[in-house]
Amino acid sequence: MGPDHVQPNAAFSIEEREAVYKCIFGRRDVRGQFLPDQVPDDVLARILRAAHHAPSVGFMQPWDFIVVRDSGIKRRLRDAFAVANEEAAAMFEDERQRAYRTLKLEGIVEAPVGVCITCDRNRSGPVVIGRTHQPEMDLYSAVCAVQNLWLAARAENIGVGWVSIIRPDDLRTALAIPPSIQPIAYLCVGYVSHFFPKPELEAAGWLPRIPLADAVRIDRWDAHDRSDTLFEQF
Repeated sequence: MGPDHVQPNAAFSIEEREAVYKCIFGRRDVRGQFLPDQVPDDVLARILRAAHHAPSVGFMQPWDFIVVRDSGIKRRLRDAFAVANEEAAAMFEDERQRAYRTLKLEGIVEAPVGVCITCDRNRSGPVVIGRTHQPEMDLYSAVCAVQNLWLAARAENIGVGWVSIIRPDDLRTALAIPPSIQPIAYLCVGYVSHFFPKPELEAAGWLPRIPLADAVRIDRWDAHDRSDTLFEQF
C-alpha cells in the first residue's frame, strides 16, 4: 500500500494502536540472524517509501538511499568494519574488552541487502526553515528516516542492523559518496531466523535498560520530585 492510500487524519483503532507499539517494542538491532532469502523489490520499496516519509526540517528531505547488493562492496565494508572494530576493542579495558570481543556487532556480508542513508546538507540552499538556529537539524531529520525504515522493516518481519563501527570515509570510498554528502547510517537489511525477546546488549548484560522514571523530569532538569501523577503510570 502506497502513501496515496493512507488517510493521515483517520483515527487509529485500538488494534492499530497496539500494532504500532508492538512494532516499536519488538524492533531489534540485528547482527547474526540473517537468512539468505532475498528481499522482494516491492517490499524493499515499501520500506524505502516509509523512510522517505520521515519528518524533515523545513521539509528539505535531505536524505538519499544507496541500496547495496554487490558482494564485493559488502566485503570491502566488512573489512573496514574489522579494522574499526579492533580499534574500538582497544578502547575498553580488561573484562570489558573481553566481553566486547565476544559480541557480534555486524551482519554486513550475511544480510542480503544493505542500505546507506546519507544527508545532503545543501539540498535546500543556505537558509532552511527550522535550521536557522539549530543547523544540525538536517542530520537529525536523516536519522528520523533511519527510524522510519527500521520500524517499517520490523512491520514487514525484516531485520535491520545499524553498523556504526566504521569510519565515514571508508563508507564514502566504498560507496563513491561525494565529499559534500554526509553518511548517516549503513544498515544491514534482511529476513531473519528470529528476533530476540530483548536487545542483545541488554540480554548479554552489557548495560541494563534505564527505568523510564529515571529519565523523566518535570518542568526543569533539576526537578527530581516524583509526586507528579505521571510517575504513577511507570
